[in-house]
Amino acid sequence: MLRGPPLPRLKHRTIGEALAAAATATPTSNGTEPVGLTFLDALEQERHLSFAELRLRARRAAAGMAALGIRPGDRVALVLPTGVDFMDAFFGALLAGAVPVPLYPPVRLGRLDEFHVRTARLLRACGARLLLTDARVGRLLGQAAARARPELGVHAVSALPRAGELELPAAPGDLALIQFSSGTTVEPKPVALTHANVLANVAAIDTYIPEQGPLRQRGVSWLPLYHDMGLIGCLLLAVYHPGPLALLPPEAFLARPALWLRAIARTRATLTVAPNFAFGLCAKRVRDEELQGADLSCLRLVLNGAEPIAPAALRRFCERFARFGFDPRALMPVYGLSEASLAVTFSPPRRGPRTLRRAGRELASVGAPVAGVEVSIRGEDGRELPDGAIGAIHVRGPSVMRGYFQDADATAQALRDGWLDTGDLGFVEAGELIVSGRAKEVVVLRGANHAPQEFEDALDGLAGARPGCAVAVGLVPDGADGEELALLVEVERDGALTEDAVRARVVERTGIRPHTVKLLQPGTIPRTSSGKLRRAEALRQLLGGELRPPRNVTLLRMAREAALSAVALARLRLSR
Repeated sequence: MLRGPPLPRLKHRTIGEALAAAATATPTSNGTEPVGLTFLDALEQERHLSFAELRLRARRAAAGMAALGIRPGDRVALVLPTGVDFMDAFFGALLAGAVPVPLYPPVRLGRLDEFHVRTARLLRACGARLLLTDARVGRLLGQAAARARPELGVHAVSALPRAGELELPAAPGDLALIQFSSGTTVEPKPVALTHANVLANVAAIDTYIPEQGPLRQRGVSWLPLYHDMGLIGCLLLAVYHPGPLALLPPEAFLARPALWLRAIARTRATLTVAPNFAFGLCAKRVRDEELQGADLSCLRLVLNGAEPIAPAALRRFCERFARFGFDPRALMPVYGLSEASLAVTFSPPRRGPRTLRRAGRELASVGAPVAGVEVSIRGEDGRELPDGAIGAIHVRGPSVMRGYFQDADATAQALRDGWLDTGDLGFVEAGELIVSGRAKEVVVLRGANHAPQEFEDALDGLAGARPGCAVAVGLVPDGADGEELALLVEVERDGALTEDAVRARVVERTGIRPHTVKLLQPGTIPRTSSGKLRRAEALRQLLGGELRPPRNVTLLRMAREAALSAVALARLRLSR
């Protein structure tokens, strides 16, 4: 068993108290660098929001929600992009005593049908009484809202009633947030977190931030705020221990990854966070001229988590940006999940990634438990396994969820005697955790278990294959005695790739020949709201003949979607 150090005494009892303290925080010693949020757009224009202004706006939004009928304990769904409106809605709901539920906006416009179905299901699962959005996103929410029928309807944050200010007291054990699990292997579940859960995790993360005088960290993040890494690991960390945080919209990063690195250099950021694919994307798509004059040596902590870590991608990133001062020791592979609020284990700061080889795979250590957290590796019989043995990863600590909201059966399956079964597989080596895969995604070939990443990583660097856009699954062909390996691979738009090339690469690097290879158009493989591959869903769609690329996004189609949404919203209002 691995145990983290004792959890330090929490500085605040609730998120509202943390925001109140942040609102009075002073700038840097020279008074020139503000403490608060800076929103960057795709043109690198900035809008600053101090924590004092953020709190004032949240108090006004809280009063507006109360005027609509929101009461303590009500769930308020937020379908908003990164921006000031999100801050108003999220912190406003908290100050009104309600429970914010961040949901992802319709960013994959070619899959709006799926978006409507899934969003309606999430709204029903959390029992949202109110859905808050903005004018732009709201034009596409009608069909989802009409299916879920939130009691208080759909409102733009900017149109909330002006009803003064409101801030209701809360207790540490009160529900503070519902965040949905990633949904990589099953449909997302509503994770219920208390103020104490969230702040325990933020306090544990905060212990890794080195003291640097009055200003402890400068952060930059493009992570979506409906995801735990962006919301808890970046935004709430900056509130808990006030410092400047620059926020870039996820869609801006995906369109132009250099914006992330340029923002780091311009703000002299010391801290940033990203999933593994982001490092590979930057190494491939960022051009030298886009970083002319940029200096990345300011970075002290670069947390890498949220999806399996590919050491080869990190090496390419380090080699690619060494000329711009990037220090490989800043990289920190980490592990966590929404049911534990966020963080479970962190690598030691300033060490850089530590890797080892196991069954032909290079695996990265994700470090030791954060403060207050325990990790246990268990076999199928529930007994703890010795170091080096692969088993189910279980987690216990003050940041582990209360349970899945209004789902006692799912909670009982995941939580037993305070221990959370993460659904992940891993082992302990030299006092640190190594994650080897997901229990429900194991591919069984001739009696041997294989993690899908073993085959997916083999395609790394293969010309014509989109980086990070392949899934390995096990399927049973007609007449076969057991599972065979199938690879679903998205192809670069301008690249040439053949099934034979995929088979040859996998055989070369793993010794196993895929039975089935499917070459797919970009965007075909289903993903979670945070961009993780949904392997089980990909297999289901493949077997059902439903694996198709997203529809082309045209002005005519978007106009039709907006019209259907408007009609659905009008009917919803008339029915209330």
